[in-house]
Amino acid sequence: MRWMWIDRIIEFEPEKRMVAVKSISLSEDHLHDHFPATDSLDAQPLMPATLIIEGMAQTAGILVGSVNGFTEKVILAKITGARLEADVFPGQTIRFDASIERIDAGGASTTGTIERRTNGFEGEDWEQIGSIDLMFSHIDQNMAGVEFPEHNFVFSDNFKMILQSAGLEHLVR
Repeated sequence: MRWMWIDRIIEFEPEKRMVAVKSISLSEDHLHDHFPATDSLDAQPLMPATLIIEGMAQTAGILVGSVNGFTEKVILAKITGARLEADVFPGQTIRFDASIERIDAGGASTTGTIERRTNGFEGEDWEQIGSIDLMFSHIDQNMAGVEFPEHNFVFSDNFKMILQSAGLEHLVR
């Protein structure tokens, strides 16, 4: 099973930028195991920071993969930098805004911002809570001579479904 940390693509500028959202729901199993508490915060479920980073990696990875029509197997190679300044709780929505900084035959680097909306689905009251810079590799172009399966195991049917629901089925080959 592959976990999806984005629900929907809401903006797409080919070869430049992609924006996706994720609504956080108390029905998500992983929230029931993550109850951190501090002096200023009582124990309550919140979205783990690692999964917020994964949501940005999925958003940026789809953007990078779309440049070559998803013919490359794009994998996360490095988290160059990540800064998260606030927590995200059930009932809130996360917006991942990813942009390509550089892309070539070997891979790509991206930059992105993470925003949250605390009032559910209403309005445009987004608050920036962090930024993430990522590097991706096109693994079939690796210099180690390692061979990978022919089928594209990175961009599964789940990713194709997200693209189709955003009206971007023309990107899927």
